[in-house]
Amino acid sequence: MLKADQIKKSYGKLEILKGVDFEVQKGEIVTVVGASGAGKSTLLHIMGTLDKPDRGELFINDVDILKLSSKRLSAFRNQHIGFIFQFHHLLPEFTSLENICIPAFIAKKSKKEAEVRGRELLEMLGLGHRADHKPTELSGGEQQRVAVARALVNHPDLVMADEPSGNLDSENATALHRLFLDLRDKFNQTFVIVTHNEDLAGMSDRKVVMKDGQIISS
Repeated sequence: MLKADQIKKSYGKLEILKGVDFEVQKGEIVTVVGASGAGKSTLLHIMGTLDKPDRGELFINDVDILKLSSKRLSAFRNQHIGFIFQFHHLLPEFTSLENICIPAFIAKKSKKEAEVRGRELLEMLGLGHRADHKPTELSGGEQQRVAVARALVNHPDLVMADEPSGNLDSENATALHRLFLDLRDKFNQTFVIVTHNEDLAGMSDRKVVMKDGQIISS
């Protein structure tokens, strides 16, 4: 479902990615590991269409991503890709349900449809009783589960996660990792996850190791 060929990226004279090839199959959980500065997050952001490479090709569901206009790219991203980051980026003035519904509203879905989907996800994640709570009223683990629900609200084909358990204690991190496996089993969800957590890397279908802007093992 995702194929990246010879992805190169530099910032000034600093070469971050040196011709990376990367493929992901439908329903696969792939983790990307490596030391800080290896290029993991840069690669994830490019594959998630948040950044563009200097050179290379990127296809998601057979769509040539790098040839899309910015408007079509934004629509494609909203419809097909969900994002989970180390910091949940929930908007503090909105409730859990409202935060989850934001991507659905951007996709022009009705308030009723978005809220029905949002409540379904909250129930599935064990947070049905937290729908009307704001982020400051939630624990760190609960906030991250709300962020997961937000990533899933538009039924994305692909979920990109950048250090999703990096801010969680070991108990909540383990629960989040198991959640990814459950989502894959229930919905054939596809995940690409950048992580330093070896437990999460060990639970994935495939571990990709990066070093100095290149993949050295998969």
